[in-house]
Amino acid sequence: MWRVAVLAGLVMVMAAPLRAQDTDGPLSEAEVESLREMAPVPLERMKAFEKILDTRAKQVEDLLSKPRRPGYAADMHDALEQFGQIADEFNDNLDEWEKGNRDVRKELPKLLKNAERWATVLRSPPADGGYDIVKKIALDNLGDLREIAGQMQSEQEVYFKAHPEAAKTEKQRAEQ
Repeated sequence: MWRVAVLAGLVMVMAAPLRAQDTDGPLSEAEVESLREMAPVPLERMKAFEKILDTRAKQVEDLLSKPRRPGYAADMHDALEQFGQIADEFNDNLDEWEKGNRDVRKELPKLLKNAERWATVLRSPPADGGYDIVKKIALDNLGDLREIAGQMQSEQEVYFKAHPEAAKTEKQRAEQ
């Protein structure tokens, strides 16, 4: 009987770090759930990603608007790192939608406009060894996002003009 209790205790102790690791990613559980719900509809998923990136950009702006305090560099590092990781995931989604000829033309101009605004925010923090590397990574990932979205915008216009039936199919998918 005591073996069962010891074994149960060990399982609980070992499972605790696994649960904690689930929340170590750049997204909250609510954000992950939002993206999951929107997975079948690329336009809605794009909007969800944009909302999440807006939240991270706002965190950077909030940190910049307050006087520096102990822990500032670590907080800025975390906000910039999360932004970069989320932008990278968004890039992966854009690549998949591009390969699958998913019609996201409606949202691309908004995304490009937001990307310019986010780039301004990401360039705002002054140089600091505590976060310079993640700042560069976040800016690089955002640059990739702008490049992919810009290419998609022109390519999708051509593709859906040449394939009107594909545009109808995409519209039907979105309405389901």
